[in-house]
Amino acid sequence: MSRSALTFENSIEDANYLLTHFDSVKATVKNPDSLEVVKRAGLVMALTAWETYIEDRIRESVDAQLRVLNGSRIGSFMDRRLTLELKQLHNPSSEKVKRLFVEFLDVDVTEGWRWSNHDPASARKMLDGLIIKRGEVVHRSKAPTDGPPNPHLVKRDELDKAITFLKGLVAATEKALEAF
Repeated sequence: MSRSALTFENSIEDANYLLTHFDSVKATVKNPDSLEVVKRAGLVMALTAWETYIEDRIRESVDAQLRVLNGSRIGSFMDRRLTLELKQLHNPSSEKVKRLFVEFLDVDVTEGWRWSNHDPASARKMLDGLIIKRGEVVHRSKAPTDGPPNPHLVKRDELDKAITFLKGLVAATEKALEAF
């Protein structure tokens, strides 16, 4: 297991903690809608763990490949290019992840996204849906309403499934990179 995967396992626990916190206090809160922020924060933390994993994992793999070029002009160039790409990487969707790994390592890790009930196409679709949902959560938050409250942006079971999915996605990515 890569150092990046170990960091991910540690980071995803923040999202798990928020989910556990939500479960432990929801019965004691007078206004359950006030707890929606905990689920939204959990989704943001889960996808932040994914983004950090992708950044760390590509860096880890490229650095291993560039060891033989350390100190050379081409090695320095590749390092600068990757650093620039990572600064511009936000919300690593399936297409962004594919492009990054193909460009720097010549491997399409998204083709290795296969586990349990997921094949590469369903995994890409689910990841992209989570990235869109994260954007809604961060940029739209909770709009005020004059009528009945709007439905929660993140449901409890959706957050639980997202955490489980991202764990599976990291494991599948690790497996895709094993032979590399």
